[in-house]
Amino acid sequence: MLEEIRIRGLGVIDDAQLELGPGLTVVTGETGAGKTMVLTGLNLLMGGRADGGAVRTGTSRALVEGRVTIDAGSPVAERAAEAGAELEPVEPAGKGKQKKARVELLLSRTVMAEGRSRAHVGGTSAPVSLLGELADGLVAVHGQSDQQRLLRSSRQLGALDRYAGAAVAEPLAEYATRYTRLRTVEAELEEVTSKARERAQEADLLRLGLSEVESVDPQPGEDEALRAEEARLAHADALRTAAVAAHQSLSADDIGQDEADVLRLLAYARQALESERDHDPELAALADRLAEAAYLVGDVAADLASYSSAVDTDPERLAEVQSRRAALTALTRKYGETIDEVLTWAEAGSRRLLELDGDDERVAELGQERETLLAELGDLAATITKARTEAAARFADDVSVELTALAMPHARIVVEVRPRDGFGPTGVDDVEILFTGHNGAQPRPLDKGASGGELSRLMLAIEVVFAGADPVPTFVFDEVDAGVGGKAAVEVGRRLAMLAKHAQVLVVTHLPQVAAFADQHLKVVKSDDGRVTSSGVETLDDTGRVNELSRMLAGLEGSASARAHAEELLAKAASSRAGAR
Repeated sequence: MLEEIRIRGLGVIDDAQLELGPGLTVVTGETGAGKTMVLTGLNLLMGGRADGGAVRTGTSRALVEGRVTIDAGSPVAERAAEAGAELEPVEPAGKGKQKKARVELLLSRTVMAEGRSRAHVGGTSAPVSLLGELADGLVAVHGQSDQQRLLRSSRQLGALDRYAGAAVAEPLAEYATRYTRLRTVEAELEEVTSKARERAQEADLLRLGLSEVESVDPQPGEDEALRAEEARLAHADALRTAAVAAHQSLSADDIGQDEADVLRLLAYARQALESERDHDPELAALADRLAEAAYLVGDVAADLASYSSAVDTDPERLAEVQSRRAALTALTRKYGETIDEVLTWAEAGSRRLLELDGDDERVAELGQERETLLAELGDLAATITKARTEAAARFADDVSVELTALAMPHARIVVEVRPRDGFGPTGVDDVEILFTGHNGAQPRPLDKGASGGELSRLMLAIEVVFAGADPVPTFVFDEVDAGVGGKAAVEVGRRLAMLAKHAQVLVVTHLPQVAAFADQHLKVVKSDDGRVTSSGVETLDDTGRVNELSRMLAGLEGSASARAHAEELLAKAASSRAGAR
C-alpha cells in the first residue's frame, strides 16, 4: 500500500506531501492547480518516462519520493531485496493466515532539467526499469494516457483465472505439475534419441577401457608396492654389502686382539664404570645407560645379520615386477594418476555403461510416460477450458451490468477463450477481452474499441468485478468520471468505494458526487504571489470537505445552497457505503 508520496519541483508543485491511507482517497482542486502533476509524480515513481520539461521553472531538478508497505514474502519484496534494497520491518506476522509480516520500502526518482533521471530503491541506486518492474505488482494506473495493466493478454488470462476461483485453480495446479514433468521427459527423450550415435560411441570406448582394466586386474595400492619391491631387487647386491659392513662394525667374530667392534667397546666402557658405580648414583645411572645401549646395538646387529642373509638377487622376479609395473603404467596413463584412481574410474565407467546399454529400454519407458502425460494434460486442459469459458460468460455479464450503471447502457464486453497450438504452462487457451460501445458494433480489443473516457470507466467496471481476485494492492484512476454526471456520477463514486473495500484506491476527480464517497480527501491548492505560481496539497477535515464540495458544485464555497447540497451528498454517500458493508 502507498503510505506517502512527496513531490518537489515538479510543474506548478513546489513542495507537496500526500499522506495516503487505506480505502478511497480522492484528489481534487481547481483547474490548473496541479492535480495532473500528482499523477505525473506517481508515474515517475513507478518508472514512467522522464520529461525535463516538467521540472519546475527556476529549479534544477524534480524529486518524487514514495513510501510503500508490502508483505515481507511478496514477489515485490523479494525482487527489491535481490536488487540490494533495504526493507524496514514495520509489522510482525500475526497468528494464522490473516496477518503477514509487513516491511517498508522507500522509492525515489530524480529528474534533471536537462532530462536525465536517477532512481533509488530502498536507499540503493537502481535502474529506472526496476521501478517499473516493482510497480507492476504495486499499482494499477487507469488513465487516458497510461498503458493499462489489463490491456495485456497475459494479464487478462491471469485475472480471469483468479475470477473463476477453485474451478480453474485446482485443475490448473495439477496441470502445472504434469506440464513440468512433460517438459523434463521430453528433454530427456530428446537427449537420448538425438545423441544416440554419440552415446553408442561412448559405450564402445567404455567397454574397451573396462576390458583393458579387467585384463590387467590391478589391486588397490599395487603400484606403490611394486615400486618399492623393484627398488629392492634392482639394488640387492649393494643392499646386502651395506648390511654386512654395518654388521661387522657392530659385532664382528673375526677381528684381531688390537681391533674392537662397537659391542666390545661398549663392554669395555661398561666394565670401567661397574667397578665404581656403588660410590656415586650418577655414575651408576650412566653405567645403566651404557648397558641399554649395548642391548640396542646388539638387536640392530642381529637384525642386520638377518637382513643381509634375506637379501637375494632374483633376476626373474625383477623382470616380473618390471613387466607388471609397465602394465599398470599403461593404465595410469589413460585412466588416472594412480591405480586407486584407475579403479575409481572403472567403477564409475561400469555404472555409466549400464545406463548407456539401457537406452533402448529407457526410450520405451520415456515414450510411454510421455503418452500418459499428454493424455492426462489433455483431460485437465479440457476441464480448465470449460471452467474458463463458463467464468468468461459470467464475467462479461457482470461487467455489462456495471457498465450500465456507469452511464454506458449499450456497452458490453466479450471474453473470448481461444485455443492455442499445443500445451503451454497455463493450458491450451488464450484469453482476450473485447469491447463494443453500442449495439451492432463489432467487438474490438480494449485499447482499440474504447475512447479514453470509456476506457477509464470500463476499467473501473472490470476492476470492481475482479475485486478481491486481483493481487495488485493499489488502484489509481484518472478521468474515470469524464463525460458523466448526475446519477451516473454517483454510481461511479459508489463503485470506487466498493473497490476500495478490497484495495487502496486513489482517484483524481472533478465531480463532487465521486469525491463525496472518499475515506480521505486531498485538495491541491494553488497560490500566486504575483511572480510565481505554486501548488501544495492539503488533507481536508469535515468542514474542509463541505467547502470543497460546495466549490465543485457551484463554484462558490460560501453558497448556502451549495453547502446544503454538499452536506446532503456526504450524508448519502456515507449511508450508501454503510449499507454496502
